[in-house]
Order: sequence, then structure tokens, then C-alpha cells
Amino acid sequence: MSLTVVGSIAFDAVTTPFGSREKMLGGAAVHFSLASSFFTDVRVVGPVGDDFGDAEYAVLRTRGTNTDDVEHVPGGETFFWRAHYEYDLNTAHTDDTRLGVFGTFEPKLSQASKDSEVLFLANIQPDVQRGVREQSNARFVALDSMNLWIETARDSLIKTIETVDCVLLNDAEIRQLTGKANLVQAAREIRALGPKVVVAKQGEYGAALLTDEGFFGLPAYPLETVNDPTGAGDSFAGGFVGYLAAHQGEDLSHQTLCRAMAYGTAIASYNVEEFGTERVSRLTRDEITARVGELQKITHFVDAPVALRA
Repeated sequence: MSLTVVGSIAFDAVTTPFGSREKMLGGAAVHFSLASSFFTDVRVVGPVGDDFGDAEYAVLRTRGTNTDDVEHVPGGETFFWRAHYEYDLNTAHTDDTRLGVFGTFEPKLSQASKDSEVLFLANIQPDVQRGVREQSNARFVALDSMNLWIETARDSLIKTIETVDCVLLNDAEIRQLTGKANLVQAAREIRALGPKVVVAKQGEYGAALLTDEGFFGLPAYPLETVNDPTGAGDSFAGGFVGYLAAHQGEDLSHQTLCRAMAYGTAIASYNVEEFGTERVSRLTRDEITARVGELQKITHFVDAPVALRA
């Protein structure tokens, strides 16, 4: 099955307590594509400038991602983001943002991208996301967003959420969007808007899945080495949605969604081990399979009933 992702393609400059990179490939569409391309054919839609060259395209095409709909804007500069992390790697501190060609991005999907069975709307302005949704013939659509759009374009974001099947936000954003302190109540309110599936990304604590069939929580894979969390959420989304794309045509049951969570979690865990796309661009399917198996092992237990005292 084919999958189209629409979002940012960027250069990032990142400093963490464990090192730094002055210019590395990044952006939501890039991290998502690298992860999802393990499962299905991926088409990426996003703008780049003259500074985006053959080396960057080579990484983006690592596992055959189709870049025909990458819009090269002559004379333009690719979106640039500079940030630093302290020892709390859950929070990125933005030091500089230069939108470049991304600032005037108006996605135009080719017929092939329109006809992809699955569409992922990465974190971009909600009106733009909705415009993409209206162009697409996808049978399953997932969406990501951020606190900025909740604060500045909430009504538009809600209209867009009403048109999709799955929402992936971090837990703070879910609470912010709904005004509900309780995550389960907040997710139920989002599902009432239309999406069947809500995924709450929880950083180093893992992720939670909420559907009509129930709740599923999965911890992050326990790592000894974490260098850069940039793109981890997009890598998780790529693994999650990519797994579902590989199972289009089947019933997307609660158990299928739970397994998709495991694959997204495994790929995201590799993402943070090194900077930017360095680790995922050379990741192998055997490594993913092994880590999913380890996740299954550490989250499984056998109940041995004991007589409880009254």
C-alpha cells in the first residue's frame, strides 16, 4: 500500500548535553518518511531551496522514498531550525527559526500522491492540512499538530481533526486542546469529533493509544544512550502509520493498532541514539524486529493469583 506524507523538510542545528550538529537533515516529513519506508511505498511532499542537494536527497531516498512531489523553489532557502536541549531532553529550546520556502508552502499533490491509500498530515498550519486532505483520496488519514496551532488556530485545527481518522499529539497538547486534565477524558472528547484513534505521545515515558475498544499504554524502550531526541515523535508516527499502511485492506483492530505502537516505539528508540537522521538512515529491519521482541518481553507478565486479604 502507498503512503503520502506532507510536511516540513529542514536543516537543523542542535546542541544537547552530549554533543552538537551545526547543520543536519531534519523536518517532520523526513523523519516520518525514513521510518515509514520500512513498511510501504512512501511519497513525500514538502518544499526545499537551492541549499538542498544530492546528499540530502540520497538520505531521503534511503529505502526508495519517492521525492517527485518535493517542491524545489529556485533561489529559496530550506526551512532552518536551531535549538538546544538541557538534561531534560523532553523540552527543546528554540534559538532560531527561519521558515525560508516553508513560509509560503502551498502543497500541490500529484495524482499519485492523491491516490495513496494512506495520508499523514505532519505538523503544519491546520488550514494547509485541511487543503491537503481535500485533495487526497486516502482511505485512512492521520494528523499531527502542536501547541502553536492550538493557541493561534484552534477552530481551524478542530475543523481539520473532524476530517481525519487518527490524531497523534503529545499528552500536554491533548489536554490543551480539550481543556481536560484527565488524558482519557480528553482523548474521548477528541474521538467525539470524528477520529477513531487517538495516540498520546509521552516522550521518554512512551505512548498511549485510545480507541472505542479500549486503552493501551506502552513504555519507551529503556536506553542507556540518548544523544538527540529531535525527530523522535515523527519517527514514532512514521513507524505507527507505516505499519498500518502495510495492513490496509485488513480490519484495523485494536490489536493491530497496539502492534503498530510497538513498531513506532522501536524505531523512535533508535532515532534518539544519535543525532538527526544518522541512526535511522542506516537502521536494518532485523534491528527493528529484535527491539520489538524486546519490547514485548519487558511489557509481558504472567499473573499468579494470590488470596487477597479483605
